[in-house]
Amino acid sequence: MKLIDLSREIYHKMPRLVNHPSIVITPFATHDEVREVDGYKFSSATLSLAMGDHAGTHVDAPYHFDARPGAMTIDQVPLENFFLDAVCLDLSHKPLKSDISIADLQKAETAAGVTIRAKDMVLLHMDFFRRCYGTDGYLTDFPGLTKESATWLGQKGIAMFGVEAVSPGRPGRNNFEVHHVCRDMGFTHVEGLTNMDKLIGKGRFKFIGFPLKIKGGTGSPIRAVAMLEE
Repeated sequence: MKLIDLSREIYHKMPRLVNHPSIVITPFATHDEVREVDGYKFSSATLSLAMGDHAGTHVDAPYHFDARPGAMTIDQVPLENFFLDAVCLDLSHKPLKSDISIADLQKAETAAGVTIRAKDMVLLHMDFFRRCYGTDGYLTDFPGLTKESATWLGQKGIAMFGVEAVSPGRPGRNNFEVHHVCRDMGFTHVEGLTNMDKLIGKGRFKFIGFPLKIKGGTGSPIRAVAMLEE
């Protein structure tokens, strides 16, 4: 068995969409502060974290994009939804700021030698993190799904898909439409992944990405991991 970490680091003032809270991490206690109890000295360090529920590598809860009564918040989504059979499609050839079409997905599925199945997690490797992380384009220049290509995935009966970018569709109307496809077809997505290049050509594997149990959460940071049998 081999585990591949697909998660970004969470750190102070890391990049995030401007309509989400800034990530603020500061020392709360340091090892310079020593406590003594019954003659026993002990020091411990802790950090204070202030961030939104969409910080770093995260999953969207249905409630994030579905205002209808009964839409689940992250604490209500069954844990089984975050431990899934998975495939990874190679879309790294797509230019920045381009749309991912149905034909792109079909060709990538064939090239991967896999068949997308119901309840799968479909990871979309666009080589975007390597190309743009640390630049202004990280928040705007990613390739993205369209309403039509997201619908094609939904018609496969998938449980979830995942991207490296901060949004699943290109900024603007496309992104809103992709979120609404998720709403209408009953699946969701993970944003902010990395290291998907290590999954190309690996066939089927397990995806693990459990959320924090945030009461009423519209999403949650996750530690996303791919588990490969070797």
